Amino acid sequence: MDIAMTDGYPRHAQPEPAWDAAQASALISAEAGREGGLLPALHALMAAFGCVPEAAEPLLASAFNLSRAEITGVIGFYHDFRRAPAGRHVLKLCRAEACQSMNGAALAADLLARLGLEWGGTTADGALTVEPVYCLGLCAMPPAALFDGAPIGRLEARRLAALVADASRVEQTA
Repeated sequence: MDIAMTDGYPRHAQPEPAWDAAQASALISAEAGREGGLLPALHALMAAFGCVPEAAEPLLASAFNLSRAEITGVIGFYHDFRRAPAGRHVLKLCRAEACQSMNGAALAADLLARLGLEWGGTTADGALTVEPVYCLGLCAMPPAALFDGAPIGRLEARRLAALVADASRVEQTA
């Protein structure tokens, strides 16, 4: 099993996005003159490349007059910024107290074991990345999750299995 460490989480190695320094420079330059432009620049890189490639760090540091360590710190602090692309689908499982009290921990542990993943891991076929999130604001409907950004409340094992199956099935038919 080929595993890469990114964002502090093990991930199955995914193909690197096609790096285009000119495109990255244009995206960064568009935000460099704005106050607080670093986060919009990082979001633009995520949208273009599916991650914030390491090769973008010197460009960001220069444009925003920051050190590479500061850039690395910002990328590491915000969990939605990635060093490598996530799977084609992302499942975020709530780890907050309300969800844990309603069987969320057991659902998550069973899913991760069944998929052979740790938190932040991506399935070998690249179809699904499973990440922890520490509150979705769905505390009245625990356990909760986000699947490709869509909220799901009152998650049960059967629904979770269906989501995983759907993620894989879509990829096989695409």
